[in-house]
Amino acid sequence: MWRKPHHDRPPRQFERVQFSRRVARVKLAVTAPDRLIVRTERVADPGDLISRLPHPTALAWVRHGEGIVGWGEAARLTLPGGEDRFAAADQWLRDLFGSADIHDPVQVPGSGPVAFGSFGFDPKSPDSVLIVPRWIVGRRDGAAWLTTIGEDADPLALVHPPQPPARLAWSDGTLSAPAWEQAVAAAVDRIRDGRLGKVVLARDLHAEAAEPIDARTLLRRLADRFPACYTFSCAGLVGATPELLIRRAGEHLDSLVLAGTTARGTTPADDAERATRLRASAKDREEHAYAAEMVRDALTPLCAELTVPDQPELLTLANVMHLASPVHGRLRRERSVLDVVAALHPTPAVAGTPTDTALDLIRELELMDRGRYAGPVGWVDARGDGEWGIALRCAELDGTRARLFAGCGIVADSDPAAELAEAQTKFRVMQYALEG
Repeated sequence: MWRKPHHDRPPRQFERVQFSRRVARVKLAVTAPDRLIVRTERVADPGDLISRLPHPTALAWVRHGEGIVGWGEAARLTLPGGEDRFAAADQWLRDLFGSADIHDPVQVPGSGPVAFGSFGFDPKSPDSVLIVPRWIVGRRDGAAWLTTIGEDADPLALVHPPQPPARLAWSDGTLSAPAWEQAVAAAVDRIRDGRLGKVVLARDLHAEAAEPIDARTLLRRLADRFPACYTFSCAGLVGATPELLIRRAGEHLDSLVLAGTTARGTTPADDAERATRLRASAKDREEHAYAAEMVRDALTPLCAELTVPDQPELLTLANVMHLASPVHGRLRRERSVLDVVAALHPTPAVAGTPTDTALDLIRELELMDRGRYAGPVGWVDARGDGEWGIALRCAELDGTRARLFAGCGIVADSDPAAELAEAQTKFRVMQYALEG
């Protein structure tokens, strides 16, 4: 159970020993002081949160102008692969935040110390990371705050303004478009043979700029173009995901299941026709049903109350439309948001069903490590509250290079050419972020 941090409480050695024994086998890479000194204060409305970021290595979780942004590093945890990576991360944060000296008069989700995180999609991927920033600026429901961890400084001083990527060069990722269509066809054959019901296949695309790519430029463009999405940045992974995996605020949980997609129309009439076809599409409704049922099954043991709609609704974004099911629940007992993330990931919306069979087929046909694409991304605070999405519509930045990702749900009726067109539509989000 997450405990409320106490002021001036020394670290509890018994808890540290338990933590060490529990996660020693996963060889965590930790950078952290012995004790965090955390001070949160109410501030006047900070205005646009993204514009407050002074460094290209930004941390962010923003939707409709609200959320949190951070920079600097008070602590970092890098996790190798493993089925217990969520439990290891959760226990590390309990230990770190539980021994911290915290002054937080704001007491809302996201105030006080926060860890931004993104996890590898595959349990075998060694890419999961949690970062506790030194400075956090947040705004939620009319409240605004600044959190400082460690030595004080001028946290809002701009080091240098963001610059747009220049002279981008594009190249294929692991598979060319024709090779990826062949992978989709092979997946359809496996599904029709009865080996699985659905698999989500992803492909990547590479871009290289003349100068290092500034995450703040991408965040600005994404937040302006897709305000209804969760615009995020963590350890070089930048994107705008429409999919809320889970939100925990006290005992209350919210999730948004998305599966089944079509591109927006070119005219209002075309848009309406595409929406009608999506609602009536047996292929897309089947894909959505797999995802919604899995979320129901995963959350039911954790919740005293759970509401999942019988029929999906339509979520309309700037570039695509999705079949969507909003889910609401009340926890049966106190659990961290990371406990719930562990129960949900990976959903059929990003892997397939049955999960283990789908993961094996993804490894066979994609011929790449997705890294943190399609893994959980978000934040968690000292109360165990947090918001986590699925890292979709994103790119992984590494200096001058960007690696973009897009994935499609494959079922028995999938057409490889249509799936390729859908993936190309999904790429356009991050192509826009890079090119403007």
